[in-house]
Amino acid sequence: MSKILVFGHQNPDTDAIGAAIAFSHLQNELGKTTEAVALGTPSEETQYALDHFGLTAPRVVEAAGAGTDVMLVDHNEFQQSISDIAEVNVLSVVDHHRIANFETANPLYYRAEPVGCTSTIVLKMFKESGVTIPKAIAGMMVSAIISDTLLFKSPTCTDEDVRAAKELATLAEIDLDVYGLEMLKAGTKLSDKSAEVLLDLDAKSFPMADKNVRIAQINTVDLSEVMDRQAELEAAMAETSTANGYDLFILVVTNILDSDSELLVFGEPKEKVEEAFATKLVNNRALLKGVVSRKKQVVPQLTEAFA
Repeated sequence: MSKILVFGHQNPDTDAIGAAIAFSHLQNELGKTTEAVALGTPSEETQYALDHFGLTAPRVVEAAGAGTDVMLVDHNEFQQSISDIAEVNVLSVVDHHRIANFETANPLYYRAEPVGCTSTIVLKMFKESGVTIPKAIAGMMVSAIISDTLLFKSPTCTDEDVRAAKELATLAEIDLDVYGLEMLKAGTKLSDKSAEVLLDLDAKSFPMADKNVRIAQINTVDLSEVMDRQAELEAAMAETSTANGYDLFILVVTNILDSDSELLVFGEPKEKVEEAFATKLVNNRALLKGVVSRKKQVVPQLTEAFA
């Protein structure tokens, strides 16, 4: 019998990979035969966590194969999933995002909770099942929570995420604050990356009205390090928009120390961006004070503006 594939979204972040590893382990302990895979290579932040806890990155897959049994974590929207998602058999979903553009032919297990990180939900499932979490997997799970909540600074962070992170940090034998800051900083080494790579590090597509909106996010400790490359970034945004049919491309550059973000916008309708954030774009840019979360502070506002 072939293995059930467990994976997160395209351009995987630390939660997409960490939750896949953790959920696959849980399912194996409960008698299933699964394999955690990834829809892209790990970011430097994620690789830092994998190396710290002595884990190998899941193999990268582009397609599962028609009829393959799969389990989704940290996403549900088809445009963010595996290329042949419409042809596979989705057995379960564990997620913390909105539900959109998702349907299956067969019944499935679906668990979605409004918390800051999928790994927070997976921790509950381990406890509900009475399954012990190995140290290394606990480490990846707490890394995921640190990443998704920006070490509890994001508005998506809940009390449940904080409690889960503290519990997992104990299991992983780390100092939460010291390790967390080092891991986040590992993901901000950007100077050696091309504009194309920067735009694809953490990017998702969202259908809004009749438009295809691409939203990428980059974490940094210095906004100018990224924004000084505006011309290069705009050229890359234009090229990838033409190649992939994006109407509007929004880059969100987030300072993880100050908890602010700056937008760089390419395409149309730009007025929807201005409406969503009650701002004016100057040279295609706008500073958004206190904005750090794409899920809670960017996507909902844009969705409403396009409605």
